Amino acid sequence: MLQTAMRFSHTLLKEIIQTGDTVVDATMGNGNDTALLAQLVGTNGLVYAFDIQEQALQNTENRLLESGVREQVRLLHQGHETIETAIPEETALRAAIFNLGYLPKSDKQIITKPDTTKQALDALLTRLVSNGRIILVVYYGHAGGEAELALIKEYSQQLPQEEYSVLTYQFINQKNNPPILFCIEKK
Repeated sequence: MLQTAMRFSHTLLKEIIQTGDTVVDATMGNGNDTALLAQLVGTNGLVYAFDIQEQALQNTENRLLESGVREQVRLLHQGHETIETAIPEETALRAAIFNLGYLPKSDKQIITKPDTTKQALDALLTRLVSNGRIILVVYYGHAGGEAELALIKEYSQQLPQEEYSVLTYQFINQKNNPPILFCIEKK
């Protein structure tokens, strides 16, 4: 059976993340990806998790405590556009994940934006190790979502193929704008 974009994003992360790695959850949301990343990097690894909403931090904190993986996570109550200053430049990152759109069951007016997502991607690419991956799951069925999807497509297509491989994964026969997954892998 084909995997949903979310499940496939987890498969792509599990393939490369090792104990002791440093990774990023650029949009912590309800903490599902953050908890997975924390389990994968283990107690010797580090997860930087970003979100601008207090509710996301609370939900993620609870999820991490329930899962027993709170100690290896730095919860940052700030947008992913601050990655450049929040994560030391010399930090080698194995992976990052974004869920672009809005926090489920919250204010749908608070959405990720193309310009801040681009800033985050620029900062992540300079820190990404060889064979590292940046996963973007783009939910675009809301006001502003199409603009962000267009940015991600254009950004990904312009990456030099000598340095990066980019995959897209989507269901093309489903209604209601199913999410599209992008995976950028550094060669």
